[in-house]
Parts: sequence; C-alpha cells; structure tokens
Amino acid sequence: MTKIWILTANSNHARLFTADSPIGPLTELETFDNPDARAKQMDLTSDRQGRSFDSHGEGRHAMAVEVDPKEQEQIRFAKLIADRLEQGRVANTFERLVVVAAPAFLGLLRTHFNTSLNALLSLEIDKDYTA
Repeated sequence: MTKIWILTANSNHARLFTADSPIGPLTELETFDNPDARAKQMDLTSDRQGRSFDSHGEGRHAMAVEVDPKEQEQIRFAKLIADRLEQGRVANTFERLVVVAAPAFLGLLRTHFNTSLNALLSLEIDKDYTA
C-alpha cells in the first residue's frame, strides 16, 4: 500500500496530511505556524540600518541588508518544513510527496529540498489552499 504525504503551505501556515492511496481520505499529521510572517517589519528588526563611510571621500551612507527580515522569516519557515519532510523520508514514512503551496513559497521550499526528497515528489501545485 502506498503512503502519500500531502503538504499545503504558504509563508504563514502549513499543514501536512497523509493518505494511504491517491483516492483515500486525508488524515492530518502536523500543523506548522509562522507568526513572525504576520509581524510588522519594524517588529522584526532591532534598530535602524548601520552606517558606513564611503571608500573614497568623507561621505557616509546607510548599509543595506541583503535579505529583509520578513523574507528571512519565510526562508527559515521553509527550511523548517523541508527538514520535517526530510525526517519523514529518512524514516521511510512515505513513498510519494505532493506539495501544494503559494507560488513564492513553493520556490523557497524547492531551494531546501535535496535530490532524494525531490525524487519522491510526484506533484507540485502552485496554489494557496491552506485555508
């Protein structure tokens, strides 16, 4: 009997389901919440950007951050979910994986999937069905 894991996710919330067959009923395994994704950007940073001197002359300018704090929280959440899926793969808990995620978040998830997990991926849908 085939064991299938179905992940529905966006940057705020994710739910992991299991099914014994493609037409079998879904059973919820786990729920993941990311309250920091709903926080305001000013709540995620401690203070203003740092300042630096120009390399030539006496001017000063603000130093830009490479990744804004909200996006960093989304990356952290995608990594957490990918790690959980990897744990299931290593334990042989499922044979096939279906991922249904918001388009931008699906891209973040893909960056954290390794080749072994990608091999079990049977379907990806870029829609937000978390609600």
